[in-house]
Amino acid sequence: MTRPIVIAVDGTAASGKGTLARRLAAHFHFAHLDSGSLYRLTALRILRAHGDLRDEVAAVASARAVVPADAGRYDLRGREIAEGASVVAAIPGVRAELLAWQQHFARDPGAAGAVIDGRDIGTVVCPDATAKLFVDAAPELRARRRRLELEAAGEPASEAAILAEIGARDARDRNRAVAPLLRAPDAALLDTSDLDIDAAFAAALALVRPRIEEALAARQRG
Repeated sequence: MTRPIVIAVDGTAASGKGTLARRLAAHFHFAHLDSGSLYRLTALRILRAHGDLRDEVAAVASARAVVPADAGRYDLRGREIAEGASVVAAIPGVRAELLAWQQHFARDPGAAGAVIDGRDIGTVVCPDATAKLFVDAAPELRARRRRLELEAAGEPASEAAILAEIGARDARDRNRAVAPLLRAPDAALLDTSDLDIDAAFAAALALVRPRIEEALAARQRG
């Protein structure tokens, strides 16, 4: 069986990994999956039912009911949903439910390859990914980006409050018992602190293109 071509894009909240993943997918004509959307959908179902995000039974049931086609929903980007996603993502049963779906997507994305972004793609979901990136930026800059993103969506926000939330989320993501946020040993580090999105994309493309072009050429040779 031909090995899937996968670009794994991991990183911290508001580092730009999602935007970079989408642009890489468009550049190579690959399918894209924002794995965080699966956790946001899980949290959304619990919050709408006024449930407890830390209730493992409820969280696992919610993850099991996730419909990945809903991943592009407009109502998944609010602060409450993002925080809720980080909480349910620390529950081992939730991660187990969503892991199989992500790995199936990587094997059969319906395109020549897949770009998947998240926090454990290169370490757990696709440890044999063709190319791996770990995207990060200074917390203060990430807080500013998130504030601007929220304000653009009509959700006023305090940058100081967002910075505190980012710190708490980083700690939760890095210290959870299952699939913590880690840079894979073979992942290229991309710090976007001093880069606008075009410069960040150019840097990301330069890091992954040699491996992707080599894999595509090998596939054509059969």
